[in-house]
Amino acid sequence: MDRAALADFLRRRREALQPEDVALPPGARRRTRGLRREEVALLAVMSTDYYTRLEQQRGPQPSEQMLASLARALRLTDDERSYLYRIAGHNAPTTLSAHTHVAPALLRVLDRLHDTPAMILTDLGEELVQNQMAIALLGDASGYTGLARSSIYRWFTDPAARAVYPEADHERHSRAQVAILRSAHGLRGPRSRAGELVRALRTNTEFAELWDRHEVAQRFEDHKTLLHPELGAIELDCQVLFTEDQSQTLLVLTAPPRTEGYEKLRLLSVLGLNRFTEAEAEAEARARADR
Repeated sequence: MDRAALADFLRRRREALQPEDVALPPGARRRTRGLRREEVALLAVMSTDYYTRLEQQRGPQPSEQMLASLARALRLTDDERSYLYRIAGHNAPTTLSAHTHVAPALLRVLDRLHDTPAMILTDLGEELVQNQMAIALLGDASGYTGLARSSIYRWFTDPAARAVYPEADHERHSRAQVAILRSAHGLRGPRSRAGELVRALRTNTEFAELWDRHEVAQRFEDHKTLLHPELGAIELDCQVLFTEDQSQTLLVLTAPPRTEGYEKLRLLSVLGLNRFTEAEAEAEARARADR
């Protein structure tokens, strides 16, 4: 880990960004160029103290997950992201894992979505980034590793993954999940991560039967009902935006004004803000404990 290079790189990339580049309000008169440290920390979902120590060459070696968050927050290109990993003492992301770097065009749109759940997914259902509303609605998916990073895999292996959908919709959602994986498998081939998922799931009877139907789809359902532990059933419309190569998707969940779903989303925004504030406090406490 090259602490001096890491600190200088983070500072220079922070100073190169303006609040409008990341959909933040300009705020009061700014004394320094670019973003403030606390703004980068907010975007990267880490404590301000932790980020400050990195810029001051005092922080611990960041994990790969933390580096991925910093790369997104600082809007790094693929080359800049690889450089960040190397100076932080990690191997640069391989070609296989590089597709998990969020498409900048989708991220710019996500930056501007604050009042409705939205997330960016790979074509294998891996949540790359969620806004606060999406986390409040569906839970934080950033902790999953391995095959479980795919929501398709979790749907067929983890009963908790199905709790967010009414039981009457399970069969339809199972078909949709398999059809999406079939599309990715056809594009990437059997030796890809999509093929690895298929091989792992073929032992599941439900998956195997649906896989043999050869149904193919890339779009999500246009309308769905989701179950929230505190707000109950929420009826939402789904809009999707694909990257040109179809490898990543921006999924946005909305409800028409003056509907019950719309009012529940307003309540969800309050819940999401409260939980985010609590998470910040916990992160700050962990950072202090690591000193």
